[in-house]
Amino acid sequence: MKKKGKIYNIIIVSIILFIVIAVSIEEYKEKKVEKNTSQYEVKSLSSIYTKEKEEKIETQEYPKEEIIENYQGYKVSAKLEIPKIKLETYVLEEFSNESLNVSVTKFWGPNPNEVGNLCIAGHNFQRKNMFRNLKKLEIGDTFYISDNKIGKVEYEVYELYRVTPEDVSCLSQETNERKEVTLITCTNDSKKRIIVKAREVI
Repeated sequence: MKKKGKIYNIIIVSIILFIVIAVSIEEYKEKKVEKNTSQYEVKSLSSIYTKEKEEKIETQEYPKEEIIENYQGYKVSAKLEIPKIKLETYVLEEFSNESLNVSVTKFWGPNPNEVGNLCIAGHNFQRKNMFRNLKKLEIGDTFYISDNKIGKVEYEVYELYRVTPEDVSCLSQETNERKEVTLITCTNDSKKRIIVKAREVI
């Protein structure tokens, strides 16, 4: 009789343990599904946000203004306006010693206001359309590039530094599919280059 009672107790305990284990396994599965679903939802929301941001950038409209096509015998690529230093100048398409004596010029990169790193070079001359006051810019300052194709785009300065003339790393076109502008001029002693880097304000 005692033996039967023990067997009966063992069976009851086994059944209870089986039920507990089965319930725990089901709860674990449900939590795993919820976690995977949550991660999927986060990824989906992130993808939707990224897609919406890209579409917004692609469909963004810019103010239009007509830019002159020629300046003192040189073809104009764009107009550059930097309110902080009261500079308004034309960016010439041709880069040469002669054109640099007339105005700032496109040195490297894509056409104005296109994706990539548009590099603009200019002399540190004491003339109102040159880069003499470029050194006064600070991170957070903004400026504008206007062209006849895309329009007027605002850029914000995010980095300033100086390099030797041999250092051309500032010309890199790795911009993560964004519009960037690099302004380049010489220091007063011409031993180094002043570099001002800016990104489009979205």
